[in-house]
This record gives sequence, structure tokens and C-alpha cells, in this order.
Amino acid sequence: MLTLVIIDNGLVEVTIENPSGYLIGVKYKEMENVLERRNHNSNRGYWDIVWDDDAYDKLETKHVEVITQTNDIVELSFTKTWNPKNHGKSLPLNIQKRYIVRRGISGVYMYGIFERQKDFPEAHMYQIRIAFKLKEDKFRFMAISDTIQRVMPQSEDRVKGHSKPLDFKEAVLLTNPSNPDLKGEVDDKYQYSTENKDNKLNGWISDHDAIGFWIMTPSNEFRTGGPHKQDLTSHVGPTALSMFVSTHYTGTEIDTFYKEGEAWKKVFGPVLIYLNSASSKDDDHRKILWNDAKRQLSEEIESWPYNFTRSEDFPHSQQRGQVNGQLLVQDRYMDKQLMQAKSAFVGLAPPGEVESWQKEGKDYQFWTQTDKIGRFNIKNVRPGVYNLYAWVHGFIGSYKLDLNITIQPGNKIQLGTLIYDPPRNGPTLWEIGIPDRTAAEFFIPEPYPQYVNSITNDGADKFRQYGLWDRYSNIYRDSDLVYTVGASNYSKDWFFAHVPRKTEDDRYRPTTWQIKYNLQDVNNRGTYTLQMAIAAASFAEVEVRFNDPNSDRPHFTTRRIGYDNAVPRHGIHGLYRLYSIEVPGYRFRKGNNTIYLTQTRSDNPFEAVMYDYIRLEGPNSLND
Repeated sequence: MLTLVIIDNGLVEVTIENPSGYLIGVKYKEMENVLERRNHNSNRGYWDIVWDDDAYDKLETKHVEVITQTNDIVELSFTKTWNPKNHGKSLPLNIQKRYIVRRGISGVYMYGIFERQKDFPEAHMYQIRIAFKLKEDKFRFMAISDTIQRVMPQSEDRVKGHSKPLDFKEAVLLTNPSNPDLKGEVDDKYQYSTENKDNKLNGWISDHDAIGFWIMTPSNEFRTGGPHKQDLTSHVGPTALSMFVSTHYTGTEIDTFYKEGEAWKKVFGPVLIYLNSASSKDDDHRKILWNDAKRQLSEEIESWPYNFTRSEDFPHSQQRGQVNGQLLVQDRYMDKQLMQAKSAFVGLAPPGEVESWQKEGKDYQFWTQTDKIGRFNIKNVRPGVYNLYAWVHGFIGSYKLDLNITIQPGNKIQLGTLIYDPPRNGPTLWEIGIPDRTAAEFFIPEPYPQYVNSITNDGADKFRQYGLWDRYSNIYRDSDLVYTVGASNYSKDWFFAHVPRKTEDDRYRPTTWQIKYNLQDVNNRGTYTLQMAIAAASFAEVEVRFNDPNSDRPHFTTRRIGYDNAVPRHGIHGLYRLYSIEVPGYRFRKGNNTIYLTQTRSDNPFEAVMYDYIRLEGPNSLND
């Protein structure tokens, strides 16, 4: 029998369906329900998981328990225990969905505790999230950052008769929207993706009521893939998302597979669903609501880890540890002295290979950035065993400390000075780009005028525009890209993505880019190195040839790499890869030389790579 659980702290009234655990109502101020009441109870505020072969589970629970109930706080737990009799029919997972309402906070905290026991069968869990469907006739204005804020289309604007489908189902051209100001724009939820490190606050505003609905994520410790993993935020619906696990911008290379007998337990969250208000008479009520949400987010971050949760699976601050040290860089071809690793990303993640944290999808990660002299302090780390990883802007590759670090409650580990020796075999002869794990510094064209999203067509967000992949064929109509070292400028002359060429019959064919350069001297007996850092790859292959474009066999091939789909999903990077290609000196000649980079895959326009940085190094000229 279904009943309702109502929690009211005087600021918000939260209604949860019992025993399913669906959040079906949030009353705030004069708005009876900020969630869409026309939707089924299971489609307002809910957790969901995509598992195995596109199976879908909304984590409907069977029992409820009052964990805490005082004048200051209420915590409820909605649970479901997996039944082996449902093997193959239901997700093999034990579920706890927790809700917390506190005195003085106009919102509700939500977190989940998910567990697999040793006798559970194998399963993939590709996506874990919380979704909210807001009142559509009220919430029209979306904000995900200081610069990306806009009036959004309505869901009906995306259907036939109001829009035109584009190259993939998520993207439509608005042809007859309810708001005529949006006519001619492209709508695509992936245009609003952000990196984990920036995905702390997103939400919606009802202009008529001057009410804001916000998702606040004070920590990324429970998200997968590290600080640069990109994911969805808010989009047309109005829909607001709290993403925990996904294969977006990584593909299935991220580890979401659980073997039979593999025990696992993880806490996702807490996140805060926060409501605020302003006077609808204020012309700048949007700014007021956004700034207040940022203020509240700062308080949540300062309070992390929360001390009011009542689960032994969520350790409080005194039950956690910290790690500090200093990171320096040694590259004797750049500087004979050790260099300070300014603003480097340093993190603790499960033990693995150097770049394994990018694909880590099951456990916890803790990241920070160094100060101007390379010092770091990673705080509030859960007890466990970790490796320390880092990467430094301006240097290729990444660092791993070859030591397992065991965090125990309350301990402070001093690592002292760590030295990163980035990949380097010889002096730089030339370089293209900036080693920053993205393609953002390269040429990003203007979008087709008929496919513009007005909010993302400026500055650092231009890469979010639809259709940029086909602009390559417009710009390089008759021949592929040729880059001349010393004359070309990578911000103007190096296209941001190595994509196939679109032909007149709307097919695609491979493309070969050329890098032309001059060598005054050549050491025929020496070994040169081409450092090729890849920022993104999707079903792509790069073949590298030196001075011989017609060679049947390339001098090097990446083979087929990548599933991150960054090009159509408007990402400026996916997973990072580095190839150090050793080249015998006899491949070069004194004077003019050419490197040929062929992207061989062309079944569709999205089989592509993005380069991060390319450098040619001469033979080793230093005495060890």
C-alpha cells in the first residue's frame, strides 16, 4: 500500500512516496510543488541506473526507516535488498536512498548507499544519477555557470512540427518554438556539459515567482573519472541532473563492470537540493538568486564532509585523513633547475597505472591543485589505499608516485618533495599547441549561421556549437590541412579536430594533415622522438609517415582508439593519450621535411581525434 511521508521544516515541505522512495513534491513559498505534478510519481524526483544491455532501473524501494528525528533534523532511509530469485530480471544491488531535512535550510539533502555482496552475479552499471523534472510552466531560465545562463526551450519545442531533427537524436533545430526568440537555434543537452571540477551548481529559475531550484555538489569524491571527466548538467524539460557515474566523454573504457563475486559498496552524495527566492519586482532577480545559490554552495563546501549524516558508511571529518607535499618538475631541456609545478592537479585514486584514474569508475577520488610553488594539501580523504597521481599544465604525460598510500582516520601524511620527470628524449625542434589535455587552443571555426546556439557562441565556449565537424570540409575545400612550422599559427591554422572530409555525395573519406618543417642538420645515426598527445579519440586511427606519404605501411599507427564521442557531444577533450614515437635519423633529411598524419576512419563524421600537443625532439644531447 502506497502512503506519503511529509517532512516540513517551515521553509520547505518535502513529500516522498512510501515505500518507493520517489520524491514527488517540494513545496516552497507560494509554489505548491516545484516538481511537475502532471508527471507520474516515478518521474518527478528519482534515482536511476542504466545497467547491462540498456536495462533501466529507477531504484524503487520496498521499506522505509526513520534514522533520525529531532527538532533540528530528520533523516529517512528507503531500502531494497536484492532477491536472488530475480536473477536476470532486476539489478543485483542493495539500495539505500537517504533524505535529510534540516532546520534552517530551505532544501533537502539526498544521498545513496549502494552495495553488491560477494554472491551477486556480474553486472554493468553504466550510469547512476538523480534526476528532477520541474514544473514546466514555471521554470524557463537555466543557469549552470556564471557565463552559461539562458531562457530555454520547452520540451514541446523539440517535437515534430516545432523542430527539425539533426545528425543525432539529442540535437534539434528549433523551427517553430513557443518562444519566437529561440527560432533558428539548436538545442542539444550536451552543449551544457561541464567537467566534474566545475559541475558544482546547476539549476533553474521561475521568473514569475522569482524562485530558484538548485543542485549543489560540494565534493567530487564520489564521481568517476577524475576532475576533468565531463558530464551532463541541466537541459530542456526542465530537467536538472546530479550525475555520479556515466560513460559520457569516455565511452566504455571507464570501468563500470562488476564481476560475479565482486563485492562493492559506495556512497553517492550527499547533494543538496536548494530552494531560494527574491522579489519578482527586482529586475535583477536572476542575478540575486544565482549569487545566493553560490553563497550557499560555499557554505556547503566549507561544511564538507557533513557531520549530520547518520550512516557509518559516510565518515565525518575526524574519521578522515590528509596528504600534503610539494611537486616540482625536472626537464633539463627547459631549465637546468627544478621548476615549480604551479596549479598542477594532484589527486588520490585507487592504485593503478599512470593514467588509470581517468578510467576509474567504481571507487573514490580526491583531487586538489597546487599553489604557485607546487605545494598541495589533499584534505578529507576517506580511509583506504590509494596511489598519488598528478599532471602539470605545460608538460606532457602525468605523474604517479610508486607507493601505496594508506589513509587511516585522523592521520596526516607528509610526502615531502616529489619530482616529476616528464617524457623527454631530446631537445625541442618544434612544437604545436599547449600541453593542457584539451584542444581548446586550436582553431575553432564559426558555426553555420543556421545552427547557432547563442549562449555558447563566444570565447571559451565556442567549441559547444553544433556542426563544427563539417566546417572542416568548407574551410579546406580542395585539399587537407597543411601546417608550416615557423609560418603557421596553431590558433588559426590547426583545426581543433582531425575529422573526415565530407564529399559532394554526403559521404566521408579519410584526411591527411601535413606538418612541414626545416631541419638545418640531421643526425642520421641518432634517434628522434615525435611526442603526440591526444586529447580525444572516437573510433579513430592516426597513421604517421615521415617524408613518404605513399608508403604502404605507416611508420607508426595508433590503431583504432577511443570511444569518447567528444566531437558530436561538443566536448573539447575526452580521454588523454600520449604516444612517444621514436624515429631513426635516416627518416629525416637536411632541409625541408614533412610529417603526414592520416586519420583513416571515415564511416561517419564523428570518427575523429583531437590533438593536445605535438612536439618533435632531436637526439639526446645531454650527458647524464
